[in-house]
Amino acid sequence: MTTATAPAVDSEQTERTAPPRGRSASEVGRPGFAWAAPAAVFFGLFAIVPLALVVVLSFAGWDGLGPPRFVGLDNWKKLLDDPVMLESLWLSVLLTGLGVLVQTPIALLLGVWAAGHQRNRAVLSAVYFVPLLLSVTAVSVLWRAVLDPNFGVPSQARWLFGDGNLLGTQAGAIGVLAFVGAWQFTPLHTLIYQGAARAIPKVLYQAAEIDGAGRYRRFFHITLPQLRNSIITSTILMVVGGLTTFDTVLILTQGGPGTDTTISAYYMYQKAFKSFDFGAGAAVALLLVLVATVISLVLVRLSGYDRMRSTMEGL
Repeated sequence: MTTATAPAVDSEQTERTAPPRGRSASEVGRPGFAWAAPAAVFFGLFAIVPLALVVVLSFAGWDGLGPPRFVGLDNWKKLLDDPVMLESLWLSVLLTGLGVLVQTPIALLLGVWAAGHQRNRAVLSAVYFVPLLLSVTAVSVLWRAVLDPNFGVPSQARWLFGDGNLLGTQAGAIGVLAFVGAWQFTPLHTLIYQGAARAIPKVLYQAAEIDGAGRYRRFFHITLPQLRNSIITSTILMVVGGLTTFDTVLILTQGGPGTDTTISAYYMYQKAFKSFDFGAGAAVALLLVLVATVISLVLVRLSGYDRMRSTMEGL
């Protein structure tokens, strides 16, 4: 009768694979703070310091020439009593909400489709991503020419566009702004969903197909739940981007007709660079930062995104 013996263990190999004393295995190979130092310095100089200056300036009066003077809460009181400011906040939230409602389903469906292996998928995806390569200014100038009531498409299809002046009414101008924003930025969110859809394990679809699940059931019971975190990330990016939209309004509508499309970012521009009231402009900017931060935190909290854990955490 023979007795089974354990194979000999290479002591040198054990030393190579075992973590150092006093440190857990998850900490081995983790980069130190020095790796993040350049990014931290850059973020501090170009984000934290300017934000701190904006906070200070929001409590001061400054026309851009003389030294700033402390005025306390005067800037904030004037803004809260200004009906244009309150309307601008509502318009910013409205345009942001329209952007989320329009872009999310389109980007989600296109992203899932682009993650497949359809014929000519790569060529069509490349063509669709072209608007993302253009600047906001170029896109706005392009659509302003296309929608010109005298020489653009509306002038050739008055049976559809009426008098052709889409930017002459509040509803038309808001619709144009939402459409132009979706046309340019939906490809970005499509790219997010495409990458996330390709990361879904194929074994889930194979198991569902064996159980007899059709295409639609696989989409709603596998794809959508697996894309939950990507949907939250995309939505937060849309909210922050929508609340800080400026270039499109400046070029397409200039806040008009009247003040019907004067969103908060454009109102900040008017206060600071047209009225030379940089203190009031700083207060608008700070209020916009606070609103975007609160909305983002609410989304993160309600969605449970803050409790998400990565399988690669600590590597």
